[in-house]
Amino acid sequence: MIKTLSRFAIRFGLLPLAAGLLRLYFFFIRVQAEGEEDLKDRLRRGERAIAAIWHQRILVCLGYARRFGEFKPSVMISRSRDGELIAAIYRRLHFRPVRGSSSRGGREALTMLIADLAEHPFAVHVVDGPQGPRGVVKGGLVSLAQLSGAPIVPVSISVNRAWVLKSWDRFLIPKPFSTVLVRWGEPIRVPATLDGDAFEATRRAVEGRLREAQERDDRAMGWKGSLF
Repeated sequence: MIKTLSRFAIRFGLLPLAAGLLRLYFFFIRVQAEGEEDLKDRLRRGERAIAAIWHQRILVCLGYARRFGEFKPSVMISRSRDGELIAAIYRRLHFRPVRGSSSRGGREALTMLIADLAEHPFAVHVVDGPQGPRGVVKGGLVSLAQLSGAPIVPVSISVNRAWVLKSWDRFLIPKPFSTVLVRWGEPIRVPATLDGDAFEATRRAVEGRLREAQERDDRAMGWKGSLF
């Protein structure tokens, strides 16, 4: 069904309508942000950052990204037909898509993101996408931070009321009139040189930071579902 709708939207030029419907949808959702201004200040001073988010929570980013429109953040999007639709919508919502994933063109996409961070300050990375396992940070995030020199900024996105899809990640769709909390954590800097054991230890440490922040904010918002 998703692939059919994607092809239909691309073929008949319905992407502006899709982006407009998303903007309308987020008009009925209240977004609270913590740590946003600190990150913006660092970016304006010429510092760089890689925002690390869970696949389960990426829908909120589509409506929230306009707050970072001045930085035009890059984001890795799958090369699939569905990814074409998603990339087109992301462009309309102030992202700059880099096409690739861990399963299709991942090495090339990582190289492109590293080059992009050399010229632009901000990238968004979905840490366990596009196929999971859910709640497991993949090594690409650590490699990106290691090779680009940009720190990882954990992002926890919590909601008090949402629908949960029966997908591999239990994708969350905030319900109309719900409240979403977006919290930007403290930057995590990754050493430029890591051997195999140190790389895995760093990956686990980053994963632990992201999990801890997400679970804490979910409890604070009264969300009883589970990311992991």
